[in-house]
Amino acid sequence: MGELDGASLGETLELLKTSEIDGMGLHPEGSNYVFIVRLKVDDGLEPIHAMYKPRSGERPLRDFPAGTLYKRETASFELSAALGWPRIPPTVIREGPHGIGSVQLFIDAQPDGNYFSLRESMLANFEEIALFDLITNNADRKGGAVLQDDAGKIWAIDHGLTFNPYARLRTVMWEFCGEEFSPALIEDLKSFRALIEPGRSMAAALGELIDDDEVAYLAARIDNVIEDPVFPVLDPDLNVPWPVV
Repeated sequence: MGELDGASLGETLELLKTSEIDGMGLHPEGSNYVFIVRLKVDDGLEPIHAMYKPRSGERPLRDFPAGTLYKRETASFELSAALGWPRIPPTVIREGPHGIGSVQLFIDAQPDGNYFSLRESMLANFEEIALFDLITNNADRKGGAVLQDDAGKIWAIDHGLTFNPYARLRTVMWEFCGEEFSPALIEDLKSFRALIEPGRSMAAALGELIDDDEVAYLAARIDNVIEDPVFPVLDPDLNVPWPVV
């Protein structure tokens, strides 16, 4: 998932973590400071590009602890990799020119591709993202937080506002309200669930990125979905991100 040509996921993560940053530009559309960086790769390979979100550039928020968004980005990738869905670009934590932050593989996406332009023809491709947002309590699923690459694959990005038990779910994926999730996805959650019991592998991995209480709330949300595998009916006054794109 999200591998560079000819490289395994592990090799891609290692390149993101260790490659020298030899070029950087400020992304113009982020509410926090987001940089597009060029990573120098050895062995005569072409440089790779990534999105660098430093902790120092995070805007203080009322409902999220300060300086934690880059960890939530990375925890979302780790969770998606363990589940096998949705497709989130490989993400690591590392030092950069503005200090520690998340570094995520840049996806060369179609410029006009977003949830609103794609949902009519390929709505089923977004079910995994809708379910992932529900279990992670994503407070910021905008239409532009999904991408389509040149091969037609759908990617989910921008997961800094996840895992907080008190923030509201905010999403533009209202077509799923009241709909039952596919049995195969629920089976994936059942298989995964034991891994976030205290002392288990994913509980430990996520516990290095988010609070233990947030891991426990993640487990509780997964239990709720397994028991009642239906996307909730949302409130149009409370459950919409701003801006929606």
